[in-house]
Amino acid sequence: MSYCLKSHSQSGQSWGSTPGLLAPQLPCTLCPLRPHSLWNLLLLLWTFLNCGLGSNTQGPGEWTPWGSWSRCSSSCGRGLSVRSRRCIRFPREELCWGNTHEYRLCQQPDCPPAAMPFRDLQCALYNGHPVLGTQNTYQWVPFYGAPNQCDLNCLAVGHDFYHSFGRVLDGTPCSPGAQGLCVAGRCLSAGCDGLLGSDAREDRCGRCGGANDSCLFVQRVFRDAGAFAGYWNVTLIPEGARYIRAAHRSRNHLALMGGDGRYVLNGNWVVSPAGTYEAAGTRVVYTRATGPEETLRAAGPTSEDLLLQVLLQEPNPGIEFEFWLPRERYGPFQAQAQVLGWSPRQPQPREVEPQPLESPTVIPPRTPIPTPEPCPPCPDTRGRAHRLLHYCGSDFVFRAHVLGRIRQAQETRYEVRVQLIYKNRSPLRALEYVWAPSRCPCPPLALHRDYLLAARRLISPDGTQDRLGAPAEDPVFTALAREGRGSPGRAGEGRSRDPSEKGSTWLLLRRTSRVKWSGQRLSGPTVPKILKSGLLPRKGVHPLFRR
Repeated sequence: MSYCLKSHSQSGQSWGSTPGLLAPQLPCTLCPLRPHSLWNLLLLLWTFLNCGLGSNTQGPGEWTPWGSWSRCSSSCGRGLSVRSRRCIRFPREELCWGNTHEYRLCQQPDCPPAAMPFRDLQCALYNGHPVLGTQNTYQWVPFYGAPNQCDLNCLAVGHDFYHSFGRVLDGTPCSPGAQGLCVAGRCLSAGCDGLLGSDAREDRCGRCGGANDSCLFVQRVFRDAGAFAGYWNVTLIPEGARYIRAAHRSRNHLALMGGDGRYVLNGNWVVSPAGTYEAAGTRVVYTRATGPEETLRAAGPTSEDLLLQVLLQEPNPGIEFEFWLPRERYGPFQAQAQVLGWSPRQPQPREVEPQPLESPTVIPPRTPIPTPEPCPPCPDTRGRAHRLLHYCGSDFVFRAHVLGRIRQAQETRYEVRVQLIYKNRSPLRALEYVWAPSRCPCPPLALHRDYLLAARRLISPDGTQDRLGAPAEDPVFTALAREGRGSPGRAGEGRSRDPSEKGSTWLLLRRTSRVKWSGQRLSGPTVPKILKSGLLPRKGVHPLFRR
């Protein structure tokens, strides 16, 4: 019931003039108002509020601030913490919107190997106690075949029944190895915010609940490989990259190099097995299908720069790569890529001839390194008979200029520029690698010189390597012939001296046959017969067989 103010005067009764007696008022009846009266305006406002004009339903109540988080429910391994709040509301107000409790994951030190799992411990509490209204006692172990995995379902040891003892304690894993935890009888998984039951997920930029707007997506196709086998740079994967993927369909192999210059996989001409590798603070999953398909994936973020390369063995059909990069790192990435020059080929370490020093240089003392054993002298395999034998038994005979030389383990690799091809069973590229399966190849080839080379095509049993050189089972190299000094001429031009002449520069060639050669001189008709067979060029006499 609401009331209006009543005033008394000698001239009669009036309402609202002077505070006086309170008289009953009918519900929602407005008292008479005097114009220009501030008091009447206040009275009108009070009447509106008191009469409950508008909806009878009030808004929701208000929450108190969240309390502090409780201690972790587990003393080791994963558990949960809980905090709560209260809803403050008036009688006509609705309940507060939201939950009264929040749960989050907490991580304790790992449990010792002999520790009893949390669910096993809860079942064991009922060991030796009578259940099912009888005096029978049982030993209990967890049973995971029941419908509700957050009930404490325990199997009687030695019997074929289980019993449900109600809900498991909050923080119990839903099942062995599962990420979810049981809370109030429900299995809840944690979002990226650590709260159980939350739907928050990380975006591609690594932001919880983000919209992929704080990073950039880099996606390209690498096609700029050259025409010779070896390692070629594909792209720099900067620090902080996420969701990295690279794939191709060819017999080539992806290679990954860490920031310290060491290969993570497929380095040093060795193909790594498929599997998971640790690199730059993340796991790299390397898969290789039965067909010519290869994939590299990493979730990231990377803790340092990585260099993606390709070990080229055949023409590059294209390598697709992609990753997400924070916006603040995209500028430095572009700058580093320009410094790298987007040069596809990795500069290979080469042995160069020593250059005279312009001024004396003080060299700091170094720790002595064990000196390898000296190379034995090369066998004497001079003569046209040997040249003919190795020409016929080789897959390739070509003139080349030696650009570089490196030693890897027990092998020597020469980088050469092919100048003129005399014999080839498959196409040769302008730049090639020639391998010698020995630390001491015979004869050693000098840098920046021209040679007439003969080699075999070597394919590994699994088909992952295809290169030029001599096989490991017959690693002997033989000196054959000499190319003229100075700038090389065309094949057939000028005179090529016999290897027995003083000052000859010897060639690299594999001994491909175990047939004992008599060492006799070739008769005159022998070379025409070979020419007629198609093994040698028909125009003129091959320089390999000149006198």
